[in-house]
Amino acid sequence: MAQVELYDTSLRDGAQTEGISYSVQDKLRITEKLDALGVHYIEGGWPGSNPKDAEYFRRAAKLRLTNAILTAFGSTRRADHAAAKDPNLQALLKAETQIITIFGKTWDLHVRDVLRISPEENLRVIEDSVAFLKRRGKRVVYDAEHFFDGYKDNPEYARKTLQAAINGGADCVTFCDTNGGTLSHEVLEIITACKRELPVVLGAHTHNDSELAVANALAAMAAGCTQVQGTINGYGERCGNANLVSIIAILKTKMGVHCLPDAKLKELTEVSRFVAELSNMAQNPHQPFVGAAAFSHKGGVHVNAVMKNPRTYEHIDPSVVGNQRKIIVSELSGRSSLVLKAKDLALDLSKNTPEAKKLLQTLQKLEHEGYHYEAADGSLELLMKRQLKQAKPFFTLEGFRVIMEKRDHKLNSEASIKIRVKGVPEQTAAEGDGPVNALDNALRKALRPFYPTLARMHLTDFKVRVLDEKAGTAAKVRVLIQSQDEHDSWGTVGVSENVIEASWQALVDSIEYKLLKDQKLETGSRKLERTKKPTHG
Repeated sequence: MAQVELYDTSLRDGAQTEGISYSVQDKLRITEKLDALGVHYIEGGWPGSNPKDAEYFRRAAKLRLTNAILTAFGSTRRADHAAAKDPNLQALLKAETQIITIFGKTWDLHVRDVLRISPEENLRVIEDSVAFLKRRGKRVVYDAEHFFDGYKDNPEYARKTLQAAINGGADCVTFCDTNGGTLSHEVLEIITACKRELPVVLGAHTHNDSELAVANALAAMAAGCTQVQGTINGYGERCGNANLVSIIAILKTKMGVHCLPDAKLKELTEVSRFVAELSNMAQNPHQPFVGAAAFSHKGGVHVNAVMKNPRTYEHIDPSVVGNQRKIIVSELSGRSSLVLKAKDLALDLSKNTPEAKKLLQTLQKLEHEGYHYEAADGSLELLMKRQLKQAKPFFTLEGFRVIMEKRDHKLNSEASIKIRVKGVPEQTAAEGDGPVNALDNALRKALRPFYPTLARMHLTDFKVRVLDEKAGTAAKVRVLIQSQDEHDSWGTVGVSENVIEASWQALVDSIEYKLLKDQKLETGSRKLERTKKPTHG
């Protein structure tokens, strides 16, 4: 298999994911991103099903795509309509795409119980629909819906449906595992048994209901399919579709099959996160190849080995797909993890030193108390720098008070705070939507005159977890805060029996991390200025 064509259906099948709703602008932006990646075909939607998809095709026609060809998706004609008068087929033609993909019924169960027509009439519907589009000058991809289920129930009829599409002139026939229940060895055997009768391009469209979508797509290619359909991040109805990101990475790094230019492989992680962001979906950190934890190492033995030779615990170099190695520092870590993390932070720390031993002991003690640094990279960096005397506090707390009052059926929160900044005492008060928000507002109000860049930072997530449910209201809680500015995002943590105190710890770390980051940027800029040579006019 020298080459495989990538057919992306994120904008149609992926959009059927629970929780995803793309605007037309979202779909256009994803189209441009997929085109830049080098995907061969982009299925933009079903123009006959809703006004949004019809508008998408009108606007997408103006895009200057360099790699991808847009395809419109729809069904075969209705049994009671002539092809020329079928609204669905007419809408597909109005999309004005070079390629049209239509699906038809392969499983006689659907023919009887859903379409409620005779098997012979279904064959005429398939052939007539394909032939009509071919006469209009279109290239036609025929999706054989429920093919594997249909083949297992009635192989002779399933084959006849494929032959009907070929008789109509289909350019590509796609084997669809629509219910996602077929096993990989069945995919291989069934396609192998059918392909000799199919003198056209063969494709695969697999679903993930048995968590085999990617494996089944690869089995289909091993059987002779040269076009593979999938979605970015495996989005799709129910359990999703074949994850095109994983398929691309496997084809390129494991099988040596050309599907993208080599240079484009590095863009996989960015594309995955871009589509997740526009889909308003948190990217799965454990997603193979591109997830934030895909190349993370936590156990001390693993980290020690990776430091000596990354191949010991990494199946590929993460940079190949645009990802990066991540060393998780926790109570399970050894000194090797700390040394490697310190190196990332430009800190001078050697493995066999009292500083490394003390830092590890401190970390293990804090995690035993309930701190959790895997999701709090900001607090971890501050902890290490404070322990190594590489970070000084930007302010000191003298005291705070939080008042909650219910008036006129409305709960009000107010916080007052006393701090000392650069030797100057400051006292402020502020209201908020809740006690933590009020405390955050009061602290920022006091600090902004001294550190104006705090105006460009905001909190994006706030989580509270009870660490010992049996202790009831006296239980310890862990607060995790996620913050971001225009460049970065970071997490911080606090632990206490009092949720306000735990929140205060996480708030202080979030602000101190931001100020420390800005200080590093400012120091770097000054060094750069000093190294510049004067110019002479």
